[in-house]
Amino acid sequence: MFVILPILILFIFLWIFYYNSLIGKRNQVTNAFSAIDVMLKKRFDLIPNLVEIVKQYTNYEQSTLAKIVELRAKATSGSVSDTEKASLDAELSTTVRGLMVNVENYPDLKANASFTNLQTTWTESEEQIAAARRTYNAVVTDFNNAIMMFPGNLFAGMLSYTPIAVLATAEEERKNISAKELFNS
Repeated sequence: MFVILPILILFIFLWIFYYNSLIGKRNQVTNAFSAIDVMLKKRFDLIPNLVEIVKQYTNYEQSTLAKIVELRAKATSGSVSDTEKASLDAELSTTVRGLMVNVENYPDLKANASFTNLQTTWTESEEQIAAARRTYNAVVTDFNNAIMMFPGNLFAGMLSYTPIAVLATAEEERKNISAKELFNS
């Protein structure tokens, strides 16, 4: 009896500690993804202004502008999962990056103060999104380590916690950029 009671009390304290720890880590993951969501919303809010200014100054391919507007609409519809949102985010980033590169062909647009301000805000927004992604990946890694390492894995199994995927860079964004191709387009 004197041996079982301390072991039972120790187990209860361990259970409480690991339960609270895993819940805290899970909430950190949710919070980190919410930070990404906030940054994406800020970027999505910039898109209509960017598209309108570009339309005024260029004969830029309308299909690209339409694609940007379509991607924004899908991403902000509220009916997409976190995984789909990440995919749409990557596609939107690539499309807008192409738009920004092609702006070089329009000196009047480059000289427009509103466009310059939007471009600066867009760049800052992209940097904030990248920082939020790094934070998210760090928190997810911490959570995954906690649920995969002993003895946390025992408690995580009881709570049905499974590993969460980190946000990865799309394959096309990992490729080297050819400056020659950029200037020839």
